[in-house]
Formats: sequence, C-alpha cells, structure tokens
Amino acid sequence: MMKNLALLLAAGALAATGACTKKSGEAPAANVTSSAPTVAVTAPASGDWTEAVAPTAAGGFVMGNPDAKVKLVEYGSLTCPHCAAFDKEGVPTLLANYVKSGKVSWEFRNFVRDPYDLAASLVARCNGAKGVFGLTRAIYAAQPEWVAKLQAVPPAQSEATSKLPPAQQFPALARLAGFPQFAAMRGVPVAKTDACLADTKEIDRLVQMNSDAVSQYNVPGTPTFLINGTVVPDTATWGLLEPKIKAALG
Repeated sequence: MMKNLALLLAAGALAATGACTKKSGEAPAANVTSSAPTVAVTAPASGDWTEAVAPTAAGGFVMGNPDAKVKLVEYGSLTCPHCAAFDKEGVPTLLANYVKSGKVSWEFRNFVRDPYDLAASLVARCNGAKGVFGLTRAIYAAQPEWVAKLQAVPPAQSEATSKLPPAQQFPALARLAGFPQFAAMRGVPVAKTDACLADTKEIDRLVQMNSDAVSQYNVPGTPTFLINGTVVPDTATWGLLEPKIKAALG
C-alpha cells in the first residue's frame, strides 16, 4: 500500500489535457468485485432511485436500485478531461432515463492518477453517501478552473508541496486548488474538509481501489466501465456506452 502511495506521490506535473481514456481492445475481465451496497437500501418513497446512494465493498458509492438488471460501474479520475466530458454529456441522460426508474444502478469508483486527483477525491467523498455524487459532479464541472489554478502555481512551490508527507501534502494541494472554500459553498464545513484531507484510512482506501482496478480488471485509464461485472471495451463516451446499456437491458 505504501509503495503504491509513494508511486502516486511521485507522479509528474498535472496534465489534465492529456489522454486518460483506456486503451482499445482490452479483453473483458471476469466478475471479481460486487457492486452491492454495504448497507441496506430501501426504495425511495418518491420512486426516484437517484435518491438512493450507499457505499460499496469495493470502496465506491452506488446510486440506484441494488436489484437493477444492469449494474454499471465507472472508474473515473477527477483530473481527467474525458471523464469530465462524460459527466457533462452522459450523466444527465443516464440518471433521467435509466437510474431514476430503477433499471440501472451506477457505481462510481475513483481511479486516482496523481496527487491532485487524490486530493480532489478526498474532498468529493468527504460528506459520504449523502454528498459524494453532487460534489463529484461539481468538481468535474469546475475542472478547468481549479486545474488552471494548480497549473499556475510556481514550480518551486509545487516542488516544495510534493515533498510534504501525505497528511500535509493533500491539504496543501487542496488549498492551492481552492477546494475547502468550494466544498464549504456546497455544505461541507472547512474544518471537516481539512480532516478528510488528512484521513490516512481514506487515502489508503483510494490507493487500494487503484490497485484493485488494475489487478482485477486490467484498468489502464479512465473512464473505464463495467456492466454486470465485466469490462466493456471502447466505451469512453456516452455515445459508445449507451448502446451497451440498452443491449444489456434487452
């Protein structure tokens, strides 16, 4: 675990404009990690399954009907522009046409690519199930702004920050990106965000998710999607993914 974290901390400069989609032609992997929630989920009184969110054993969060015919898993990176594009172009339709009715459940698993991504992920997950999807989507929507802030940091300051231990590095990165104030405007107090950014157990969980994604599913990049436990190749955009969802629904 510590070795994996060290490699992540040693990642190069933020390159949010670089390619982050998975490679084409990957062989589908066997079903290894369940998308089942770790707590009981009951049908919302409103009938809107987007209101039901729970943590999963894999470390992600699942929205929707736990008994949905199609269980969609997304491995996403908050510094990945392709993931942000998917969130903008595809998620509204995914929620309105598939998750809301209970036909499809959607689990989001963070696949952190660099220390900036890990800091953003800690903030997005800070309020747990009740806030994770809203914060994740807000961070995606504001990605150009906070990435620009990080890219504008003087090299000497970036280097000094990179040498800090994890419990100090991630809060420092978050401050450079403006995340504490960003989260406070969305209902997460600054003190709570600061605590989440120094939470070593949550850092370990995010690093473990990366390790599991690579060892279990051969995930090389983001976004990568699983349908009912199997990697679906060449589906990095909503236009490519939706036909696969429809086919799985029958």
